Amino acid sequence: MLTIAAAQPLSRSHDVAGNAGRHAEAVREADARVVVFPELSLTGYELAAETLAPDDPRLEPLVRACADTGTLALAGAPVAGEHIAMLAVDGEGARVAYRKLYLGDVEAERFAPGPAPVALDVDGVRLGLAICKDTGVVEHAARTAALGIDAYVAGVVKHDHEAPLLDERARRIGSDHGVWVVTASMANPTGGGFERTAGLSGIWAPDGAAVARAGAEPGGIAKAQVSSRAASAASGAPQSSSEAGAGTP
Repeated sequence: MLTIAAAQPLSRSHDVAGNAGRHAEAVREADARVVVFPELSLTGYELAAETLAPDDPRLEPLVRACADTGTLALAGAPVAGEHIAMLAVDGEGARVAYRKLYLGDVEAERFAPGPAPVALDVDGVRLGLAICKDTGVVEHAARTAALGIDAYVAGVVKHDHEAPLLDERARRIGSDHGVWVVTASMANPTGGGFERTAGLSGIWAPDGAAVARAGAEPGGIAKAQVSSRAASAASGAPQSSSEAGAGTP
């Protein structure tokens, strides 16, 4: 079983050091093998933010938290080559794991799309990676699912009035491809006109049921235990159990 969490810590614009510290706190609180964070979580949704190198010393508190807990953190940042990316951070350091494929119109004025879908293997569970608009593109989910994933994992930023999209997209992706869906959604005001964001990070089963959900305020964590489809089929056991985290109603 893989314990995975979707976290929505306070993310202050351009405050990489402070955000990395709050990410580290979330990692320690979540007590999960994998912790997923929202889009551009390390810089805030600031499309003019400086790119962040994976070896930036400001990430050290997050690296240290991952080392202490055995966690893989998936955090958002702009990176070299002008991409919106997901960094994979563990006790050894950080690396660019995925570059957003489908960009919003304003994003495309600065950023370039990534080259291809990506999946990561963590303890025998295969995670397909996505960032925000990717989740609304049927082709992205299909191409990512074709990599043989067990869960589709996304970091997003949505306006509060777009909250229903989190459920709608998660249920569609899960039912279309028979996978779990994990969405970490920013919960505080940020750049890009996001004066009120949705929060409500969550984890959905392949049948569309929301098995864990955070609230709308910063600091929430949703957590569940998920196994690979192959392991579940072999054992005849359920794929997941859930646990409410901070901010979960």
